[in-house]
Amino acid sequence: MDELICPRCFSGNCVKGGIVNDRQRYKCKSCNYYFTVNKLGKRIDGYYIIKALQLYLEGISYREIERILGISHVSVMNWVKQYGVSRPSHTDYRPTYRIMKHEDVKAFYSDPNNLKGSGMILTELGDKFMLIKWERFKE
Repeated sequence: MDELICPRCFSGNCVKGGIVNDRQRYKCKSCNYYFTVNKLGKRIDGYYIIKALQLYLEGISYREIERILGISHVSVMNWVKQYGVSRPSHTDYRPTYRIMKHEDVKAFYSDPNNLKGSGMILTELGDKFMLIKWERFKE
């Protein structure tokens, strides 16, 4: 078991000090401070947080991000608030996206007709790729 560290004096001289609300309580012998160890909640890898914020900035909705990454749309909303991310003010376009394998990406980029008149971002999603595309010029 890892050595407990007192959150007040950072001493490693701690002993068990009873149970409160079904949680083990500890006492620091150096400063006589009582504390409980916080349970670690479910942590999401930073890779997925960055991908979710990238998709949000590209105009993908919260629910679509949830379907793509498998992460709750509420978590994505919380990250947008936490990191102060805001979308660009241009909302006159609606991006489309495709999930592709490596071979599909090669075939897509080998056709010059796919590269004209639109903006694209290619991002990695685990073992696949996501192509986000929007029309640059509307006539």
